[in-house]
Amino acid sequence: MAGGSKARPRGAARSAGSSDVSPAGPAQAEPGGRPRARLGSRLWKLSLALLAAVGTVVLFERVWSRPDPGLVSSDQAGLNKDLADPPIRPITVLLIGTDADRLDASTNGAAPPGPANADTLLLIRADPGGAMRVLNVPTELAVQVPGQKKVQSLGALYRLGGPALTAGGVGELVGLDPGQPERYVVMPRQVLRSLVDGLGGLELNLDQAIRYHDKTQNYRVDLQGGLQVLKGPQVEQLVRFKGKDDGLSGRRSRQQEVIAGLLEQLGRPDGTAKLAQQVRQLQPLVGTNLTETEMLSLLNVAIQQAHTVRYDKLPLAPTTEPGQTLRQVAPGAEQPLWPAG
Repeated sequence: MAGGSKARPRGAARSAGSSDVSPAGPAQAEPGGRPRARLGSRLWKLSLALLAAVGTVVLFERVWSRPDPGLVSSDQAGLNKDLADPPIRPITVLLIGTDADRLDASTNGAAPPGPANADTLLLIRADPGGAMRVLNVPTELAVQVPGQKKVQSLGALYRLGGPALTAGGVGELVGLDPGQPERYVVMPRQVLRSLVDGLGGLELNLDQAIRYHDKTQNYRVDLQGGLQVLKGPQVEQLVRFKGKDDGLSGRRSRQQEVIAGLLEQLGRPDGTAKLAQQVRQLQPLVGTNLTETEMLSLLNVAIQQAHTVRYDKLPLAPTTEPGQTLRQVAPGAEQPLWPAG
């Protein structure tokens, strides 16, 4: 595979939820000077036709493993206390933040308008015996989906095939084992606002004021610099903002600040006390194959390791022209890309 991903040996087994979505190869010029990406040589086993034919519910039953009763201790069958016990083995979860306000929204809140895309892709590995790992996967990575003439961004896979295709593409790109990630959470924008407001706001220290107005999206950012408590809509403004100078890389850095702030605040006694209630209230608003107990178990690990979380980055190839929107993994990057080291 091009773009730094290593092909599996011929005949290697793939899980039912895997997808051979190939990172796009080097761009070639089309007439008129527009870049044309080389079609990946590997085939995508879970076709878009199958997605349309079987429907979302049936597909999830085939792709995602059933809730694992061995993931948490057997005495955690119910929510009898604020947090469930930590998991007894490592687990990898893909958090998909969409650019739509609700799961059932007919259109996104972005420009150009259309079906929801993945605005944020976080791979989270919770390990009760080691540090928690978080990888903010660039949504602008170029991928080639067999059957699609145009090269797509990684974030567009959610629009094309929902969580199943998105997880398959992310897992293939970073080199996860077959069947990984085994859990997912789809988080529309209203969930972030509700989470922050349910905690009474989020305390952050912004290094500078941010002001921006995009009329096409009816999107405005008006944030002061310095230590402050942000409300839900303000935190949404912060994680969505893409600066002129720092672009999507700067957005990912600000998202990391928000994640760290949320974990620290959830770890406080007043935050932990609200957590179980927050999970119950927000779970109907997200799409996930995590049970409530599994979710509280993973949050337990995140809170305990809030100050030792390792935030990873993928090595990206430099841009080759002004205004380039799609990126590639740096050539020669060691495989697997994550978790590494």
